[in-house]
Amino acid sequence: MLAKISMKIVSSLEKCFLDEGISSKKERTSYLMYRNEKLSFQVLVRTDAYDGTSVPIYTVAVEGALAPYVTLREMICVPCHYPAAERRDEDTLRTTPGLYPDLLRPLHYRNWLRVPVGQLKSIWVDVQIPEGSDVPKDATELTFALSQKNTKAEEREELGRVTASIRVSDVTLPKQKLIHTEWLYSDCVAEAYRTEVWSEKHWEMMEKYVKSAVDNGVNLIFTPVFTPELDTYIGGERPTTQLVKITVTGKDTYEFDFALLDRWVDMCERLGVDYYEIPHFFTQWGADHAPKFVATVNGEEKRIFGWETDSMGEEYGAFLAQFITALVGYFKKRGLHERCFYHISDEPQLAHLDKYLACKSRVAPYLDGATLIDALSNLDFYESGALEHPVPAIQKIQPFLDAGIDGLWAYYCGANGKPVITGRYMSQPLFRTRILGVQLYRHNIVGFLHWGFNFYHNQYSYDYVDILGNTDGEYFAPSGDMNLVYPGSDDTVWESIRLNAMREAMDDIRALELCESVLGRERTEELISVGTTEPLTFFAYPKSGEYLLSLHDRVLLAVEQAQK
Repeated sequence: MLAKISMKIVSSLEKCFLDEGISSKKERTSYLMYRNEKLSFQVLVRTDAYDGTSVPIYTVAVEGALAPYVTLREMICVPCHYPAAERRDEDTLRTTPGLYPDLLRPLHYRNWLRVPVGQLKSIWVDVQIPEGSDVPKDATELTFALSQKNTKAEEREELGRVTASIRVSDVTLPKQKLIHTEWLYSDCVAEAYRTEVWSEKHWEMMEKYVKSAVDNGVNLIFTPVFTPELDTYIGGERPTTQLVKITVTGKDTYEFDFALLDRWVDMCERLGVDYYEIPHFFTQWGADHAPKFVATVNGEEKRIFGWETDSMGEEYGAFLAQFITALVGYFKKRGLHERCFYHISDEPQLAHLDKYLACKSRVAPYLDGATLIDALSNLDFYESGALEHPVPAIQKIQPFLDAGIDGLWAYYCGANGKPVITGRYMSQPLFRTRILGVQLYRHNIVGFLHWGFNFYHNQYSYDYVDILGNTDGEYFAPSGDMNLVYPGSDDTVWESIRLNAMREAMDDIRALELCESVLGRERTEELISVGTTEPLTFFAYPKSGEYLLSLHDRVLLAVEQAQK
């Protein structure tokens, strides 16, 4: 018997749980896209009836002039044991453990699709026009036809079809100005693919991870010139990923080999990376110790600094003077000095001010004016002059905005509670992830930082965890905070719908900056305010995907009209 199915096209901002009905999802079949943006939407399929002995298998045919530019993926629901913290807010879709929509995986079964009766399935559609391609000037139809595969005879019988109308504009988005970092953990990549750090396999996978980051608006890449000490228990250490080889040549004297760093930089430059982020020179939450450094000592590789090292120790100070001088010299030689960002210590509190200043005094003289940034959410700390470029948490950013600080950055993590801010938990709606772009634009934020592109450890990195089966790091953080990508079983990177929303947020900024360059800031602000009842801020914003979809089209149409 042929299955009975329902189909519908919806936007990329719908989260579709397996147990939901298709009628509850808002249909959206008309799309307008910039020539150089990636347009994403979903084709939903639900099997309403089937009396066969196994789950029906469908084939998907894509028809239309834009079909050659379409990529299909299957949206997979992943285990979510810890959807939200006790201190949660009203913008939460669900709070019970279960399977949550997130993972984007290539179609299996030779590009077929299996949809059990009573489950809602999403086919994820990406439309991307290569540079120089000739596409229709007017709106064109893109049709998706579903047929049931007969496994006994190679026959197909069409069950349904849905059509989207897409117009590709001649307007192109400008290069992204916002500096965007998502901390990329090289050790987690090696662990996920069961390979040695900096083996050829590791390099292959790192290139795929960096490419995924760059393709989705991450232009500042976390570069492990030494092993980052982030989220590591006291006395513990992460697998060594140090790119700069060190040899101890005498008492407090060292030689540095930048061959691995050269390979890293060559890779990043080839992939389009704009900036390089150097790990923190001192440990997290207080700057009391040194991160791990390994070196060759009398022909043997060993740890020379780490938790046992006082951050103010003389030996470590002598080492930093030589290491930073050599590192800065390397980046200058490569013409990258102005594109590097450095850290002292992550998330210092006001009680750590004296230690932070002392640590800064150990490194600043050798950085030759390079940019220092740190997650820092206390205005008094900033006003002490300790750091020129603070990165406050969005929950605590208002005093920094009120102070009128130029060149302000922002970050978030643990986006639960009051006020209700942008976030990327699996239990939160996707409009809440994408609204970040409009918010960053409105407040003239120049950089955004998040700690979890691919954190595949539990809290404090006691253990590696299989993120495909445990998305919260064994109750470390609500699912979604730790990662935007997954290790694919086919030696690729599997992205998430949340990463897609983050890319759309970055593209929203680019579109608004383009609009400002053509129509001015005042007119751009007017376009943002359409459909709102109060000025859009980090804490007050429209709670719907439709607002963002309409804003996208409204801005593009205004730019097109102005350029006629």
